[in-house]
Amino acid sequence: MYRYDQYDQAIVDTRVEEFRDQVQRRLSGALSEDQFKPLRLMNGLYLQLHAYMLRVAVPYGTLNSRQMRMLGHVARKYDRGYGHFTTRQNIQFNWIKLEDAPDILAELATAQMHAIQTSGNCIRNISSDQFAGAAADEVTDPRPWAELIRQWSTFHPEFTYLPRKFKLAVIASDTDRAAMRLHDIGIQLVARDGQIGARVFAGGGMGRTPMIAPEINSFVPASEILSYLEACLRVYNRHGRRDNIYKARIKILIHALGADEYARQVAEEHAGLKTLDLDPPAAELERITAMFGAPAFERDLPSHIDRNDPDFAVWVDQNVSAHKQPGYSVVTISLKPIGGIPGDASADQIDVMADLAERYSFDELRVTHAQNIVLPHVLTRDLYAIWTALREAGLAEANLDLISDIIACPGLDYCALANARSIPVAQKIAKRFGQAGRQQELGELKLKISGCINACGHHHAGHIGILGVDKKGTENFQLLLGGSGAEDVSLAKITGPGFDEDGVVEAIEKVTDVYLAQRQTGERFLDTYRRLGMEPFKEAIYG
Repeated sequence: MYRYDQYDQAIVDTRVEEFRDQVQRRLSGALSEDQFKPLRLMNGLYLQLHAYMLRVAVPYGTLNSRQMRMLGHVARKYDRGYGHFTTRQNIQFNWIKLEDAPDILAELATAQMHAIQTSGNCIRNISSDQFAGAAADEVTDPRPWAELIRQWSTFHPEFTYLPRKFKLAVIASDTDRAAMRLHDIGIQLVARDGQIGARVFAGGGMGRTPMIAPEINSFVPASEILSYLEACLRVYNRHGRRDNIYKARIKILIHALGADEYARQVAEEHAGLKTLDLDPPAAELERITAMFGAPAFERDLPSHIDRNDPDFAVWVDQNVSAHKQPGYSVVTISLKPIGGIPGDASADQIDVMADLAERYSFDELRVTHAQNIVLPHVLTRDLYAIWTALREAGLAEANLDLISDIIACPGLDYCALANARSIPVAQKIAKRFGQAGRQQELGELKLKISGCINACGHHHAGHIGILGVDKKGTENFQLLLGGSGAEDVSLAKITGPGFDEDGVVEAIEKVTDVYLAQRQTGERFLDTYRRLGMEPFKEAIYG
């Protein structure tokens, strides 16, 4: 994985001291909250309902055991003993004292971590595939490109004050594990005639006006990817709306212009940029790529798994994925215990995961956009030892991609923007459907919950989605069906009138009953919904 050089470290250290001065001026009263707000947001510090929240960047979801232990340390020393992993592959600490924030950032900097550009109208944390470097179906490891884009976008002088926040994802497989087409710009690295290049999609996103990004270029040569991104951002920065926050995202601009016209303007801009030598020399990508080389895999290993322990066998079937190297496996650690808070991990659990990565996974972990943790490179023969350690730590839930593997935002329990509580709904659903046999009977069923229209819980991309809204001072939950953030991307549709907290759980019960009664052999919930359409489900829900 990428390691800071002297320039990276100097940038982060300097930013910490700059922010320390800003915090001191706020505490002294020299800065008002209105003056301080844009400064703190540039450093990932939000003011929520009960306390400050600090969002720490985990670039493209990759970190090592030292960094993971640092997150556990921050949770233990400065928060209430836990952290919340997010759909941007970051981590949030929800109970931060303002006076502690500079010290936290200083400690994070010692582990090559920061909170830069985790908020504000800038290019946010770059997302990627949590299986990068381990997946057999990738044409190349996308993380060197994600790192190059991170460096290009950090403190970019033109793109620090965009019309609105900007999110990018980079993948290198036809299997989309990063919801790539629901980003402002999505990049799929592809091979053509033996050369690596990028398919570029622009104008996706969720929130108030969900849209799927259309393709604007089928192949940008690798040597021109950064200058092409520069052109994409320049056209948006020039024409994106600044008069209306609800119409400021790039998806609105592309919808207004049309994808073809936007692509034409980008191509015109790019033609001029190519003469300025903005793309880095090949040696720079080679320097970065060298840090993402394959681990020292053992060879000629057996792939047999002893399945005599039935609980272990269930976990293997659900949470362990194939690795491109024979004799190795990819382990997904679920942060979705039945009745727990989706995405939360205690400081002790964070330390356990760090220890397992150091001992069994070449010192590497990944955060997923589904709020789970991945050990990307583990010997298949070590799976039982890993599972045993996870079970002792309360981290062995065998529910990956099942109905209790719920994505949920913090909602009204923490967030000042929320209209409704997401966490209690997620807990009730998980308890209702959490029995192992029932989950297995339902099969793959991705359920996602947002506490407001901003859609941090990706409800538009859920096979089943839930949106919490305020209805005359009362929490109301709208039910949506048919979404997907994968390569079969689609946007979920609202079934009809909303429900109270218990009512939405009952509605999901009715929806799943229709699925079980009507599914054909081999169909997932999403497949059955797409074949039948909305009406049978609406009829079951509303009568």
